[in-house]
Amino acid sequence: MTSSDLTTGAEAPPDTGLTRQEASACLEKYGYNQLPTPPMPGVLELFARQFLSPFIYILMIASGISFALGQNPSGVFILIVLLINALIGTVQEYSAQKAAAALKQMMKGTAHVLRDGQIITVDVEEVVPGDTVLLSSGDKVPADIRLLSASSLAVDESMLTGESLAVAKNADTHSEDSTPLTERADQCFAGSIITHGRGRGRVIATASETQLGKIAQGVTGKTSAEPPLMIRIRKFTYQVTFGILAAIAALACLMLLDGSYSLEEMVLMTIGLAVSVIPEGLPAALTVALAIGMSRMARLNVIIRKLVAVEALGSCTLICSDKTGTLTVNELTIRKVMLPDGRQFDVTGEGVAPGGEIQGLESTDPDTLRELCVAGVLANESHLDYSGGEWVSQGDIVDIAFLVMAKKLGMSISELRTRQEQIALIPYESEKAYSGVVNRIGDQTLIYAKGSPEKMLAMCDRMSTTDGATAIDKAALEAQFNELASRGYRIIALARKTSQPGDHDMTDMVFLGMVAMIDPLRHEAFEAIEKCRAGGIEVAMITGDHPATAKSIALELGLCDADATVVTGPMLEEASTRGQEAVDQLTRQARVFARIEPARKAQIVDSFMRDGHFVAVTGDGVNDAPAMRQAHAGIAMGKRGTDVAKETADLIVTDDNFSSIVAGIEQGRVVYNNIRKVIGLLVATGFSAILLFFFCVLAGLPMPMIAVQLLWLNLVANGFQDVALAFEPKEGGELSVKPRSPHEPVFDKHIIEHVLVVGSWMGLVAFLNFQWTFEQTQNLEEARNLTLMLMVLFGNIHALNSRSEFRSLFRIPLLRNPFLMLAVPLAQLAHIGAMYTPGLSDVLQIQPISLQEWLQLLGFALSLLVVEELHKVLIRRRRARAT
Repeated sequence: MTSSDLTTGAEAPPDTGLTRQEASACLEKYGYNQLPTPPMPGVLELFARQFLSPFIYILMIASGISFALGQNPSGVFILIVLLINALIGTVQEYSAQKAAAALKQMMKGTAHVLRDGQIITVDVEEVVPGDTVLLSSGDKVPADIRLLSASSLAVDESMLTGESLAVAKNADTHSEDSTPLTERADQCFAGSIITHGRGRGRVIATASETQLGKIAQGVTGKTSAEPPLMIRIRKFTYQVTFGILAAIAALACLMLLDGSYSLEEMVLMTIGLAVSVIPEGLPAALTVALAIGMSRMARLNVIIRKLVAVEALGSCTLICSDKTGTLTVNELTIRKVMLPDGRQFDVTGEGVAPGGEIQGLESTDPDTLRELCVAGVLANESHLDYSGGEWVSQGDIVDIAFLVMAKKLGMSISELRTRQEQIALIPYESEKAYSGVVNRIGDQTLIYAKGSPEKMLAMCDRMSTTDGATAIDKAALEAQFNELASRGYRIIALARKTSQPGDHDMTDMVFLGMVAMIDPLRHEAFEAIEKCRAGGIEVAMITGDHPATAKSIALELGLCDADATVVTGPMLEEASTRGQEAVDQLTRQARVFARIEPARKAQIVDSFMRDGHFVAVTGDGVNDAPAMRQAHAGIAMGKRGTDVAKETADLIVTDDNFSSIVAGIEQGRVVYNNIRKVIGLLVATGFSAILLFFFCVLAGLPMPMIAVQLLWLNLVANGFQDVALAFEPKEGGELSVKPRSPHEPVFDKHIIEHVLVVGSWMGLVAFLNFQWTFEQTQNLEEARNLTLMLMVLFGNIHALNSRSEFRSLFRIPLLRNPFLMLAVPLAQLAHIGAMYTPGLSDVLQIQPISLQEWLQLLGFALSLLVVEELHKVLIRRRRARAT
C-alpha cells in the first residue's frame, strides 16, 4: 500500500487521527504490520528430501534386487543404511530451520498513535495505514510515514541506506515515489531511529509495502547462490555415479565374455560392486565435519545458522564488506582540531568511550581549545553518561562526538551546562546548516553556534587567537577546510558571540575553529584485511556513504590506490542500461563502491559471481540483506546487526569483529581439508574393491565379498574412522595459501592420484590374498572372511595415514586427534566382536580367525604404510619444486 492507495483512514484529521472502528477496519483489510517470514518445510518434507541423490537411487535398486533374489540380509542392511543417513540429514536441516525461526523479527515494540483524538500506545503490529503517529527522540519508526509536522527532527537511516550520519527531516518538502530514499526529507521509514527532535506523520505503508518490507520480501525467497560445498559434492556425486555405472557395465561384459557365471551370480556381483563403491559413510562424515567446524567457529565468535556455511566461508575468494559498523565503528569521532591561527591537533581514541587524548598540547593551547569545546558542548542536545560499566550515549552522533572530546580535555559537561542559564535553543535544520544556543551569565548574553564551515564563516567577522579576537582570514580557513574535506572528513565549525540581553542576532560572531570527524576504522580491520590478502582473498567495500569518505577509508585500509575510481550507484545504473557486460566491466577491477542502494549491492554481488568469484557479503543493516542473500555466504554483525540482516545471514559474528571473519575463514578451510581427507579415504577403499572384483572376474574366481560384508566394511569397520578423521585439527598455514579455484572439483587430480596409488595397492594385495586362500582351502567363506579382515586392517592403516595429504604420519603427534586414536582400535575390535556374536556373524558370514592369521594379515596391511609414505615424499618434492 502506498500513499496514493490510502482510503478512509487517509482523510482522518491529523489532530484526532483514526477512530477505533476505522483502525479495526484497516487492520482487517491490510493485515498486521509484520515483516514476511519464509515458509518452513515440515519434518516429512525434510525427510523425503534426503532420498534425492543418485547414490540413494542406486542403493534402493540394489536393495530391491537383493530381496528379489532372496538375499534378505543384504536388502535389509541396505535399507537400514538409507534410513540412518536420512535421519541424520533430517535432524541437521530441522535444527538449522529451528534456529532461523527463533530469530526475532525486525519490527517490534510499541508506537504512539492518535485514535479518537487521544494519544494511545499500541503494538507496532497494530499500526495501520492512515494512522497518525507521534515521533520523538529515541523512537523506532513503526511504519513508512509522511510527515505532517517536524521540529528539529533527525533520523538515523543507516540500516536502510548505509549513510552513517543522521538525516534532517522537513515536513514542508514533497517527494515523489521515484525520489531516492536518501532525498525523501518529508518521509520516515520503518525501522529507522529518531536521533533527536519531534514529529508527527501519517502512515502511508505498513508490513510488506514499507521500504523495509520490500527488502525483506527479496530475502525470504530461495537464494540464487548454491553453497560451494554443495556444488562440489554434487559434481563429485555425479562423477562417482557415472563411474559406478561404467564399472558395472564393464564387469558385466567381462562376466558375459567369460561365460562361466550364472545370471544370479552376475547380478549379485554387480550389486556387490555398486555397494562397495558408493561412499555410504560420506553423509554422516560430512555432517560431523561441518558440526565440528560449527563448534570451533562458535568459540571464535562466529555463529553458524546453516551447516554448509561452515565450508562456504572457507571457500570464498572475495569478501564484499559494508563500511558502516563493519569496517568502521559506526560512531563519529573527532580526529583533528584546527584553530584559526593554523595550529592543528590530532585526537586519539574512537567511539563514545572518552579514552584517548588531544596530542601536541602546549601551555598556551588549553584556553583556546576550551573555548571551542564549550561551544561544542553547549550548542548540543545529546547526553553522555557512564552506566553499567560502560559509556552510554543518546542523541545525534555529531553532538556526542563533541561531548567525548570535552571529556578528553578533562572538562565536566554537567558543570558547563549548569553554570550558564539557557535562554533559547536553536535546533539544527538542514536549511540553516547550523545549530546554536543562547545562554545567560549575569548581565551578559552568550551565543554559541556550530555547523557547516561555509555557514559559520559567513556569520563571523573575527577569529579567536592567542592574542584575542583578530580580523578573520577566510581564504586561509577555506583552504584548510577544503583540504580536510577532500580526505573524507566531515568538518564542523564553531563560533561564539557575547552580546547584550535581548540581542540574539547571530552575525558578527567570533570564529573559534573547526573539527574534522570521521567514522573511524576498527583497529582490528587492518590486520584482518592483511590476512585476507595473504590468503589470496580480495576485499571490496560497498557503502551508501559519500564517495570521498569511502575512498578515504579504502586508502587507509589499502583496498585501493590514490588513482582508483570509486564506482557509484548512478554509474552502475548507467552501465545497467548497456547490459550485463558493461556492469561486469565496471565492477571487475573496482574494489570501492559508494552511494549504493540495496538493489545495487545485490547487482554488484551478482557481477562478481559471474566473474568467477565465490562471494561472502558482510553487513549489519537491512540494506545489506539482499546482497547477503544473493552471495555464497552472508555474514551479519551480531551486536549492531538488524534482525533482518541476522535472519538473512548464513553466519553471525557475535563480536562485530572483522578479524573473527578471518578466523572463520581459516576454520572453513580446515573443514574442507578434512572433508577431502574423508573422501580420499572412502573413494580409495571403494576403488580397491573395484579392482578386487575385476581381478577376480579376470581370474575366473567367485565374488570375493558379498554385499552385506561390503556394507559392514564401509559403514562400521571404516565408519568409526571416517567420522573421527573429521575431528582433525588444523595443520597450520591454511591462511598462507590462495583460496581454491571456484571451478576446482573436490575430486581433483591430487585425490585421483591418491586413490590410484593407495586403492591399487590395497586391491592387488587383497586379490592375491583371496586367490591364495581360496586355492589353498577351497573354502569360499573362509577366503571371504580373511579378505574382509585384511580390508578392515587396510582401513585402519589408511585412516591413520589420511591425517595429512603431504605430511608424514611420523611427524604428526598421535594425540592431536584423540578421536581417531580411539576409532582405529574400536573399528578393529568391532569387527573381531562381530566374529564372536551369534546372529551377526551368521548375517555377515564371518567366523573367528587365529592370532597367527591375524598377524600375517597385519603384515600385509602394514605394506600400505610404506607405499603411502613413499607417495608423500614425491608430493613434498613436487611442492618444493613448485615454490
